[in-house]
Amino acid sequence: MRFRLLRSLAIGLLLAVPALAPAADSPPAESHDGLRLVSSKNADVLYTRPGASLAGYKRIALLDCYVAFRKDWQRDQNSGSLKVKSSDMQRIKRELAERFREVFTEELQKDGGYALTTEAAEDVLIMRPAIIDLDVTAPDVMTAGRSYTFATDAGSMTLYVELFDGSSGEILARVVDREHARENVRMMWQNSVRNSVEAERMLKKWAGLARTALERARSGLPPQP
Repeated sequence: MRFRLLRSLAIGLLLAVPALAPAADSPPAESHDGLRLVSSKNADVLYTRPGASLAGYKRIALLDCYVAFRKDWQRDQNSGSLKVKSSDMQRIKRELAERFREVFTEELQKDGGYALTTEAAEDVLIMRPAIIDLDVTAPDVMTAGRSYTFATDAGSMTLYVELFDGSSGEILARVVDREHARENVRMMWQNSVRNSVEAERMLKKWAGLARTALERARSGLPPQP
């Protein structure tokens, strides 16, 4: 039963992906599933369930991170000299998802934090993550020659995370936050090494914010304004 709960939550993300990105207009005060919009200085959009608390959770079930590129990203990349194959995109998505798990696992478990589990239970918080609108400025396409793109930054990506109660499966919170690579003072050549550095920085920032929010809840402190 509880394995089926985790599996259904993982599959459900695939169905929800087209509606993940925050709209250009202000988001509604209440979501379709009963969450209320709250202000946050650490996220672009934050919804929480009224009266719900994250204080009682001791373990986390971290589902696989779904990764999706920005619409028409491949077409735009291939309009120039660089040729990105579908296999290149699949590799980048796989590597980013793997690194997401590594970074979040390390941060959540740091200093005796949260044990990670693959089961659903009363003391388990289910975290369902996705990275969407991935916009890599200079993808590594594994060509024989060296390939560069002349750009001002290394791209951007949006984190989308939903939190669920491990026993009932009820959704407790939804977070959406977009991060851009740091702009350079001057134009510089971008390559896959810098892309990796920028992606790592974004993932570590998000993981740190997640750990801080969970620790505050477990300590009985109110969420940061």
